Amino acid sequence: MSLLQVQSLSTFFGPRNSPIRAVDGVSFSIPEATTVALVGESGSGKSVTALSLARLVPEPPGYYAGGKVLYRGQNVLEMSRRELQSLRGGEIAYVFQDPANALNPVFTIGFQIEECLRVHAHKGPAGRSATELLRLVGMPDPDRRLRAYAHELSGGMKQRAAMAIALACRPRLLVADEPTTALDVTVQAQLLERVRVLQEEMDMAVLLITHNLGLVAGLAAHVYIMYAGRIVESGPVERVLNDCAHPYTKALLNAVPRLNREGGRPERLDGIPGMVPHPADLPPGCKFSPRCSRAEVACRQDEPVDQGVAGSGATDDPESHRVRCLYPLNEKVSSP
Repeated sequence: MSLLQVQSLSTFFGPRNSPIRAVDGVSFSIPEATTVALVGESGSGKSVTALSLARLVPEPPGYYAGGKVLYRGQNVLEMSRRELQSLRGGEIAYVFQDPANALNPVFTIGFQIEECLRVHAHKGPAGRSATELLRLVGMPDPDRRLRAYAHELSGGMKQRAAMAIALACRPRLLVADEPTTALDVTVQAQLLERVRVLQEEMDMAVLLITHNLGLVAGLAAHVYIMYAGRIVESGPVERVLNDCAHPYTKALLNAVPRLNREGGRPERLDGIPGMVPHPADLPPGCKFSPRCSRAEVACRQDEPVDQGVAGSGATDDPESHRVRCLYPLNEKVSSP
């Protein structure tokens, strides 16, 4: 059963007669107690999509041009201010990539956790709950950190504090937007493992937003690849990573560092030429065509449609793996 369904969501900025299409017709779903990944380069529209789930995009300059965000069957884009206040933090919580900006520098960590508990009428003594939350996310010496300010914490501690605030009211959906950016590899692994454990303990769904497909393999059940404001490939993680159909997905996989089996030295990475186009200046046809080595003339003229991908196994459902490409890898497309 889907906890959240996004149907043809379009989030634009600027004038309505010449909009900047940050998110353009995006659809995906997040089942109960499941981790779903949204992957793409910076500028692909991932963060705007994430903010749209709880209607956090400022209006103006942004506006919702179409589509629905259904949380337990109710359209978030039509909720009242009171309903949104209950939803944000209480039902859908966020962990952002820059905890230094997410945390208030003039209040202690304990005050910020307790404020969330008060706003959502959490039962029980706030101080004890705050200490327990910091302990849950692996914060060393949690009693002391409650009295600390953000500037007194390391990057990893700040991210743990931000995670504790997000988990304070036991949300049904945790949106983790690049939660390990700028952290060293050891701290990244610790935080991601903590998210996995807490998800199981709290029966919580997770939307993991990242540009690194290497993080997705061991955490998510389903992945959506996003480029220039659109979903270009989606499906079960194992199928997409092992048998991808879109050249952009293949390029992202080639950019993941790996150790050479023979010498133990890292392989040479294949970078993706060019940059993600600005949403105010999108190319015609396939938006990836200017950077794609396999692009044909039709790719620069015709808009690709979303269609199923035939799997290699006899029981593979083509509807579970989908791609938006005129010439997918190995021509594995089934009927649209």
